Amino acid sequence: MKISLVQNAPVMGQPTLNLTSLDNLIGTGNGADIYVLPEMFATGQYLDPAPVVQTMEGQIVKWMQLKADELDAAVCGSLPILENGKYYNRLIFAMPENRMVWYDKHHLFTYSGEAENYTAGKERVIVNFRGVRIMLLICYDLRFPKFSRNHDDYEAIIYPANWPDKRIFAWDILLRARAIENQCYVIGVNRSGEDELGFYPGHSTIIDPYGGTLVHTDETPQMVSGRLDLEKLNDFRIKFPVIKDADR
Repeated sequence: MKISLVQNAPVMGQPTLNLTSLDNLIGTGNGADIYVLPEMFATGQYLDPAPVVQTMEGQIVKWMQLKADELDAAVCGSLPILENGKYYNRLIFAMPENRMVWYDKHHLFTYSGEAENYTAGKERVIVNFRGVRIMLLICYDLRFPKFSRNHDDYEAIIYPANWPDKRIFAWDILLRARAIENQCYVIGVNRSGEDELGFYPGHSTIIDPYGGTLVHTDETPQMVSGRLDLEKLNDFRIKFPVIKDADR
């Protein structure tokens, strides 16, 4: 399976501009099965999302659905969603033919005030796409290994993020840790650029089940790709059955 990491630098509160910029960055695609975008890829990060909040029938979700059809691929990224009077940081996994799965961020970043405005999701979400089972998580979820524990029910994890330079060392290390402890591929896509909260240095990456780096970016907006080798992963799990010995 081919995965493309689409690392952009969203302009705060300008979804139309940001989506146009992403159209240019992605172009006609590069044959990937999944295009992964950062957290809040089209709006920028708002601790109070009222000025930019979307609905499931809104501009950004429609763009994702159209892009999935155009590219014949999944398009994945997070955005602020209003539903039943509550705000959610929702990771949308849009697939061709208007199929869609989503995950609401479970661990809200209390330190920044995210928990004051958003509602935490409760469900653990795994999507099966083209034969690969993928767990959907967002940014701060990376710090909580219990929630993401592999019960032999997925092969990869996706983490879109707004992870600042001040804590980028933790991002790099924790992505590697999640891959090693769960014997899976880990796909982390961070934004680039800056906003009022800080500077974002990219470091989007794909980590293999051994903890090796397949793809890694610098701080500039870009699209890069890597491949998940399920045969290699399955052979590794058979020869070294860590998951079967894990705590339940």
